[in-house]
Amino acid sequence: MSEEKQANPLFRDAMASLGAAVNIVATNGDAGCCGLTATAVCSVTDNPPTVMVCINSKSQMNAIFQENGKLSINILNHEQEEMACHFAGMTGLAMAERFTQPGWQHGQLQQPVLANALACLEGDIYDVRQVGTHFVYMTEIKNISVREDGDGLIYFKRRFHSVKNEQVPIPV
Repeated sequence: MSEEKQANPLFRDAMASLGAAVNIVATNGDAGCCGLTATAVCSVTDNPPTVMVCINSKSQMNAIFQENGKLSINILNHEQEEMACHFAGMTGLAMAERFTQPGWQHGQLQQPVLANALACLEGDIYDVRQVGTHFVYMTEIKNISVREDGDGLIYFKRRFHSVKNEQVPIPV
């Protein structure tokens, strides 16, 4: 039985209910430059700052990420939905063209960072494991930039949604 037929649709539906920040995970180095939209990104610990990124094992980008050994995580704001669509492959824009869109620059580790993202993290990949259908990249973060303002972008129920950055008083 193929991986696709073994996938549990009920589990996938449940995970669609787990709202998650939308990120563009990218890499640049001797193996090339590439990136993808990802929601399977999770903080592991703050000492040392470590993030886990999951990428489908069918993606040809895995070889590039693994050979480069570094990556960036760009946490998108609500105005960057179109960029998320480009890097999700939803618009047909070629990989090289994606990085010519306004806002891309190189961070301190020479990784692609996106101006106006809510936060940009660059780090060294120190462990890669295959778990089921995905590679899990453990990444120690070496450089961080954070924007104080801006609204968030999440993926929930298979759609993008804006999350307002406003304080609401808690009823007492």
